[in-house]
Amino acid sequence: MTHLIAAQVPDALSSLGESGLIEKIRSWLGPVSPPSPAGIGDDCALLPTVLNGRQIITTDTVSFGQHFDETATAHDAGAKLIKRNLSDIAAMGGTPGPAVLALLCGPNLSISWMEGFFAGVRTQCMLHKIDLVGGDVSSLPAGQFSAVLTLTGSATSPKLRHQTQIGDQIYVTGTLGGSILGKHITFEPRISEGQWLAARPDCHAMMDLTDGLGKDLPALLSRGQSAAIQVDQLPLSAAAEQCARASGLTPEEHAFCDGEDYELLFTVNRLAKTSCFEAEWHASFPTLKLSCIGSIREMHLGGILTDAQTNLALPWSGGFEHLKA
Repeated sequence: MTHLIAAQVPDALSSLGESGLIEKIRSWLGPVSPPSPAGIGDDCALLPTVLNGRQIITTDTVSFGQHFDETATAHDAGAKLIKRNLSDIAAMGGTPGPAVLALLCGPNLSISWMEGFFAGVRTQCMLHKIDLVGGDVSSLPAGQFSAVLTLTGSATSPKLRHQTQIGDQIYVTGTLGGSILGKHITFEPRISEGQWLAARPDCHAMMDLTDGLGKDLPALLSRGQSAAIQVDQLPLSAAAEQCARASGLTPEEHAFCDGEDYELLFTVNRLAKTSCFEAEWHASFPTLKLSCIGSIREMHLGGILTDAQTNLALPWSGGFEHLKA
């Protein structure tokens, strides 16, 4: 695979076998792996009933060559797996619960690399009070690695995507674009911010930005709606500017199409006092940038995503697309 991941016996997973690896995983996870029946040991884990709110569940993957490469540490890869799922929980305004993890790996994967991977998993699980209660191990051809996490959670007032209303203001947290230069690894899921927004009746719809505004924003719209974007208000990251200098594209196109920003995209009632909403946001999250980038309008000939000044369709669309040739 790479010198960071591939190994020769005796440091390869083939020297442990499945049972030996599972025992290693128990020890690597430590306090975030509860004993059976609440954790590893039975065919299923027994989980507590959600007493308040709604049960939510999500799943996400990290694969070598797709979500990380040899420039990322094993710890970073493990942390990213947990954080990708946490970003989905944040988008619903939820609180994370127990998780299960499926490993698919080649027999030449380094045991020491795997230990680092689970150190990253453990760090994030402890930080967000997640118990990893079970999972599965399966083999792949030599040189391959993927991990799939299924994360449960609960939400008292979950925010959905298709609850936008005409006139809503469109907001994003943080900055956008150029995540390949590091943010796709170092991002922090917006759990507290999502919970804060979910508790507000003036926040109508919410999702996390994983594939870029060009793909994700249309998913927030209902039938007959379009998004009018104030292009000069896009919160461009320094990384987007750097990528633009190398690619010949505009920073705005990088903000719309790069993906893996893991910020929150949401809409707020047009009747809410925007200045009051923003003041309350900044009082609660003084270090996180908040940008109003446009509004929800009725669909017209301009298309789904338009320039708020000209009403013309924006030239950037699509975002990241899996399985695209």
